[in-house]
Amino acid sequence: MSDLSFENDPAPRLSREDIARRAAKFLPNNSIVNLGIGIPSLCANYLPTDIDIYYQAETGLLGFKELYPKGKGDPNIMDASGNFPVNIPRLVFFDSIESFNMIRGGHIDITVLGGLQVSGNGDLSNWMIPSRGIGSIGGAMDLAENTPNVIIAMEHTTTKNIPKIVEKCTYPLTSKNCVNLIVTDVAIIEVKYNSDINAKLILRETAPHWKIEDIQKITNTEIFEK
Repeated sequence: MSDLSFENDPAPRLSREDIARRAAKFLPNNSIVNLGIGIPSLCANYLPTDIDIYYQAETGLLGFKELYPKGKGDPNIMDASGNFPVNIPRLVFFDSIESFNMIRGGHIDITVLGGLQVSGNGDLSNWMIPSRGIGSIGGAMDLAENTPNVIIAMEHTTTKNIPKIVEKCTYPLTSKNCVNLIVTDVAIIEVKYNSDINAKLILRETAPHWKIEDIQKITNTEIFEK
């Protein structure tokens, strides 16, 4: 169960771990996958047993499969979220320059990123909240621009129940028309592009006991049934 709960919710929202577990189901076999900070990094612990993934981290890692529990692991082997991947024989180490060459060269198959806002046209804002005055770009812009399949794993709203899926992003953009799938604590939504700049949000799944009407109430742009 999520820490987020509000009076008008029809049912509990899923936890951060549940969001990661659902997102991990969309990672294709034998693909190279980059996981962002926060919820996305948890996907490494929920990979289906019949799927083999080569996880990549901007810090210069390729080939890890799972993370040590909190408080354990080798501090010399760290992903971009500060987690400690389990060292296995196929794990490859290189410097961050080579890591970003991989990303900018289009060699990452899929990335799972966090989000502050996603627009109805698949635009992403995930590096700055203007009211705070500071932000952290990290590798998100490179990943969103150069990875062919972008999954956003995030809570559906803020802690004040303000929608994070909006008609138009009001926060500084990370990338335009880049998002393919949104996995939240109440829904899985596909961004279906009709052209290079126009898209529709298609509801693919809901959390238990949630309906499209419930999800639309906490979504600030129109969503459609599949």
